[in-house]
Amino acid sequence: MTKKTIRLLMPQWQGGNNPHYSFGAELLAWLAPDNDQPLIHVPVQAYDGTPLENENGVNGRKQLLEQLEAAQHIIHAHKPDRIVMFGGDCLVEQAPFAYLNERYDGELGLIWIDAHSDLVRYAGYDNGHTLPLGNLLGEGDEEFAKHVKIPLKPENVFIAGLATPTEEETNVISKELQRLGVAPTEPDTEVIQRLGIRTAGTKELMTSTESIKKWIKESIIKYLAIHLDLDVLDPKAFRSLLFANPEAPYHFSPAGTMQLRQLLHLMKELSEVTDVVGLGITEHMPWDAIHLKHLLEEIPILNK
Repeated sequence: MTKKTIRLLMPQWQGGNNPHYSFGAELLAWLAPDNDQPLIHVPVQAYDGTPLENENGVNGRKQLLEQLEAAQHIIHAHKPDRIVMFGGDCLVEQAPFAYLNERYDGELGLIWIDAHSDLVRYAGYDNGHTLPLGNLLGEGDEEFAKHVKIPLKPENVFIAGLATPTEEETNVISKELQRLGVAPTEPDTEVIQRLGIRTAGTKELMTSTESIKKWIKESIIKYLAIHLDLDVLDPKAFRSLLFANPEAPYHFSPAGTMQLRQLLHLMKELSEVTDVVGLGITEHMPWDAIHLKHLLEEIPILNK
């Protein structure tokens, strides 16, 4: 029986409070290979220059909840077996992965390929894209988490590519956090330990992906969703990331170190050992195109 697959384009930017995420999502959808999978646009409120309102510790809470509900409505109307999501910020993953966990009777496996856990809120950094995995597990933000009918089982979640900062990076990040007045409400390492979530860093995965295969076997993962935050990649090798802006270096948190070939190898291996029913690609920030667009906007002959 043929499985129904849909693609969603959700150019959400409010979760990262950065309008450039919209363009990154649209470009992702354009770059993806053509096939007969329908591409459905999830309506997102476009940036109009108005700053997001901080509502109960989340910037743009109202817009984000409205967009979450719109995505849920579209998905449930189509009732797909598989979903591909082109984001936007990481929070776009909540609707498709929550649905897929319902679709597969609470037994969905989720591999979170990301330099960051996306499990905890940072007081002083009130952007919703820090919490999608927490929400999916029934933790995170209470108002978002209640939209997850069946929380994922912690034992069915694996975080791959989690960045471990060097001592020098730790000092830089610590100073930046102090300057911004930012601190995690609960360190993600403590949440990972408390919930028993398995993890593997990029360095370990360069040697072997056996820890992931072991998790799939032991947890009996028949259906798998893959979250891919492109910031898992090394910004020196792939520049279309928040961390790689040549005009404004970003020091808030550690960057990823994974290489493109390593990522491709991991994705292919996952597809060989289980049934991949979900894929979300997020946080694409094509700086060269963004800066070129700004340059073109200033050229007189193009504006007459």
